[in-house]
Amino acid sequence: MKKLSACLTAMLFTGGLLAQTNWTIDKEHSSINFTVSHYLVGQTAGRFKDFDASVVSRTDDDFNDATVTFTAKTASVCTDNEQRDRHLRTDGFLGSEIYPEIHFNGTIVKEGSSYLLKGNLTIRDITRPVSFFLAYAGRLKESTYKADKAGFTLTGTLSRAAYGLTWNETFEGGRPIVGDTVTLLLYIEINREQKP
Repeated sequence: MKKLSACLTAMLFTGGLLAQTNWTIDKEHSSINFTVSHYLVGQTAGRFKDFDASVVSRTDDDFNDATVTFTAKTASVCTDNEQRDRHLRTDGFLGSEIYPEIHFNGTIVKEGSSYLLKGNLTIRDITRPVSFFLAYAGRLKESTYKADKAGFTLTGTLSRAAYGLTWNETFEGGRPIVGDTVTLLLYIEINREQKP
């Protein structure tokens, strides 16, 4: 009886392991973008060029309850203006020398036909709960290149002041040069890890 019980336990445990699918981000087909207001009349766009992410899902679901980890190197911030990028790396903004990475850990949650990505975002060692909208584009199995892919688009906003990005100089009449609200737009493509 003990052998049978141990065998059943092993089968259940193994089944649980097999039920997990690991995915890695396709960096060549993904981008981490943001915009922030400039003088309250325009928008300045930027992106992070050095990032990584992984997803762990169940093989029989549609990414509901999948776990997500993400990191971005703050020194890789790019707005296509080197002087501005150097400013964004200083302590008034990202403080790249002291805080080299942005971290996120969370879970994909399906609510009806919609998805949310909920978790904890850490910038400058300040961690806060966040929730972003996630559009699931679907999954592709491409036999020619033996590819198993899925795609998402993430949108959301956050307050830079809430994460210690406190540079806040003003222009005429007290108009802020840089707004507080950061709008995020991420295009994410992930590849299923191939079993050896």
